Amino acid sequence: MKSAQKILQIGLPKGSLQESTLKLFRKAGYHISVSNRSYYPSFSDTEISSMLIRAQEMARYVESGILDCGLTGYDWIMEQGADVKEVAELNYAKEGLRPVRWVVAVPNDSKIKTLKDLKGKRIATELVGFTKRYLKARNIKAEIDFSWGATEVKPPHLADAIVELTETGNSLRANNLRIVETILQSSTRFIANKKAWQDKWKRQKMENIVMLLQGALAAEEKVGLKMNVAKKDLKRVMSLLPSMHSPTISTLSDAEWYDLDVVVDEVLICSLIPKLKKAGASGIVEYQLSKVIP
Repeated sequence: MKSAQKILQIGLPKGSLQESTLKLFRKAGYHISVSNRSYYPSFSDTEISSMLIRAQEMARYVESGILDCGLTGYDWIMEQGADVKEVAELNYAKEGLRPVRWVVAVPNDSKIKTLKDLKGKRIATELVGFTKRYLKARNIKAEIDFSWGATEVKPPHLADAIVELTETGNSLRANNLRIVETILQSSTRFIANKKAWQDKWKRQKMENIVMLLQGALAAEEKVGLKMNVAKKDLKRVMSLLPSMHSPTISTLSDAEWYDLDVVVDEVLICSLIPKLKKAGASGIVEYQLSKVIP
């Protein structure tokens, strides 16, 4: 009699993180299909079953064991005080590869200058629990209202201040708000149910997924470079290459020439390629990477 196939139940964040998360999984090598009205993305890996869940709710479903694992923000883990295993930090957000911030913001002309000035004020936010604990720890008593959305438009008529999530601050500035203080920095986390983490098969499956996701993220900011270098120019060209390790050097049919292959930070490319050309490199080819696994 055949044993039942082992399945890992994973939660993917629905909402602002959905597209960036699906893109990351696809770059990691997972083929995922999502129909417009379905909450159940289909993985090419038949050992993975997934469901789209709002990031705000993810941690409690993982904690309860309804899901074996999931991706959510550190902010929502803190908000719910969820008892889960944080497997890995994955530095990506809706618009980029940097952490996001929860900030206290007020109208530009507000008299509120510091956190202490929030005493007795009304604050609108979706991050109610954490905000209450944060202010209580600093002996600041304020009225915290849950915001169902469009939080930036609530000051000054519906709230004196807001605690809002921001990546760039552009939306706050567009609504004539200024930041008073950052109260929490958050990034995406891969979390696991503690009982599922103790299961040898599930743990290995999760560790494999995380390795590939981290490899895909590492590749986002790096590119590969191939070039031909004459033996007489090799030392000079090598001195310019900030490789992760030593460049791969292969001999060509012409014994006086080498082929160099190296991985570098993409931000360096604009200044690096002209320097390499001047140092004697030729046939320089830049190529994109799918994954970088240390």
